[in-house]
Amino acid sequence: MGNWNQLKGKVKQRWGQLTDDELNEVEGNVDQLIGLVQQKTGEARQQIERTLSEMSDQAGSAFTQASEKAREYADQAGEKLRGAADQIRDRTQGYADEAQAMVRRRPAESVAVAFGAGLIVGLLVGIVSGSRD
Repeated sequence: MGNWNQLKGKVKQRWGQLTDDELNEVEGNVDQLIGLVQQKTGEARQQIERTLSEMSDQAGSAFTQASEKAREYADQAGEKLRGAADQIRDRTQGYADEAQAMVRRRPAESVAVAFGAGLIVGLLVGIVSGSRD
């Protein structure tokens, strides 16, 4: 019978004379719940069954709608992440292609630039390491 906690809230709204303790005792047992409502209110069993069925349908419908919305949001987030990953991959590949083309056009200069960059990084690491001692 749907989500018991949602249904229990609706039952409390409809039949306010029922206590939380009484609802916890029946804990989703439909026959016991109907008997409890009959005892407390004097309503006919068929009317109680109809009302509970409507409440259960509403609770199930709300849960289904919430699940569908959550699934939609997750799908949208996944699509955006895939799109961002594709863009990053494409840009990275473009930069790698440009660097490769540069090395082919000017190999000597590329080696000199790489050597200079390595030398600068090495000096910086040495300075930082030396200042920690």
